[in-house]
Amino acid sequence: MSEYIHKSRNVTVLLYHLVFPTKYRRAIFDATVDSVLKDVYLEIEQRYQLKFLEIGTDKNHVHFLVPAVPRYSVTKVVTSIKSLTAKEIFRRAPQVNEQ
Repeated sequence: MSEYIHKSRNVTVLLYHLVFPTKYRRAIFDATVDSVLKDVYLEIEQRYQLKFLEIGTDKNHVHFLVPAVPRYSVTKVVTSIKSLTAKEIFRRAPQVNEQ
């Protein structure tokens, strides 16, 4: 697979390295939350023109390496990832909301 994104009129390579800490740096990422994250990101990839190259979690933050098309602003990419991820984690892993 090419590292470039090929569209009808352009070829781009635009990578975002995003780091999302949890609220108050609480340690919430465990095996169940990691599996929920990976499922949510597969759904986001299908809905939007995003692809997650790398996803890494620690106890209190998550790292992403996301190539995107220049049509979406960084703000749009970040807000869509954060909002969809938070909703699904709270719905699928209710122990996170209790903390």
